[in-house]
Amino acid sequence: MEPEKIKEFDSNQVSSAPPVEPVKASKLFKSLSFLDRWLALFILVAMILGVIIGVYAENGVHVAFGGAQWNGVSIPVMIGLLLMMWPVLTKIKYECLGRVLSSKRIWLHMAISFVLNWIVAPFIMLGLAWATLPEASLERERKGVLLIGVGEFRAMVLIWSGLAQGDMEYCAILVGMNSLLQIVLFAPYALLFLNILGSNLGSDGPLLHLHYSEVSTSVGIYLGIPLAAGLVTRFVSRSLLSPRSFERFLRIIGPIALLGLLYTIIVLFAYQGKRIIDNIGSVFRIFVPLILYFVIVWFLTFFTLYYLSTRKKSRGIIGGYDMAVVQAFTAGSNNFELAIAVAVANFGTDSPEALAATIGPLVEVPVLLGLTYFALWIKRRTRWEEECSNQGD
Repeated sequence: MEPEKIKEFDSNQVSSAPPVEPVKASKLFKSLSFLDRWLALFILVAMILGVIIGVYAENGVHVAFGGAQWNGVSIPVMIGLLLMMWPVLTKIKYECLGRVLSSKRIWLHMAISFVLNWIVAPFIMLGLAWATLPEASLERERKGVLLIGVGEFRAMVLIWSGLAQGDMEYCAILVGMNSLLQIVLFAPYALLFLNILGSNLGSDGPLLHLHYSEVSTSVGIYLGIPLAAGLVTRFVSRSLLSPRSFERFLRIIGPIALLGLLYTIIVLFAYQGKRIIDNIGSVFRIFVPLILYFVIVWFLTFFTLYYLSTRKKSRGIIGGYDMAVVQAFTAGSNNFELAIAVAVANFGTDSPEALAATIGPLVEVPVLLGLTYFALWIKRRTRWEEECSNQGD
């Protein structure tokens, strides 16, 4: 969904805007594309299929996935992320980013994103992890949950923001900013939260050891390759195709992103399916802080920005729905790819920390998918467009 152009704010438009009629759920459902409409069902099937493959073909899966690595990064997962992100990154109007960066609003939102992702969210996860997994016997599971919490950004936010009709130019800028911050901050954050804040007093459990090179390599591979592919595809295809043919090309490659998402889910759950089934009791304990985290952070971000955007003093600065929903998914998403890679490398494939990191996508994918539908529903039942969209810089 292409973002709306920035328009000058006219206070008369707000006062004269007609009330928004609630949209029925059936009408909203029918307005979605076939893949978007049934994505929740497809994701559920992909999860179940992945777990079944992992349980009944464990040896084959570990040979195929465990041996296929590049610089410690799983090649099957990397392929899935490339397929998932390439179409989305191709649709972003990079040629317009200069105009977007000239807006005072984007610099404000970059500051908001930093505070949410690197100050507020990690400590929310810390509190939830201690509140729901306080026992000394669950210390290692708690550390795995915290490892997800400090990976405060993931590239899949592009999928959720696109489905929820967020502003993808703003999203691209926040993606780049948080990716750079992740390279710098992930290692010290992970050491602080796992080795100090997340440990019981007198604990003799294994400590986390990280180097910046490990983090930067993972972030560079998981995000850098899809970003380069999107950039090259966009500029080459725009130079070779007519505007109409280029738009048709974007529509054709669009479904590849969701198919890549389903493939990635199958690969992840096939690789970890046996471990999930064998530790089902711990799995349900780990569910609790993760579900609470995604829901609390998303709602806190979304409705805080909605409140600010309807206040007279900040109405022309904060922006509307398309920016608020991007911030909500950026704050509410976590880098499970990096968390799994770090947990496996430091604690082993059969460790409680790796199990908790594996549960991340099991919880996050359906929860954030549900929040995309909720975001579309709430957008049509509120006065976002009339009150918030027609604003200047």
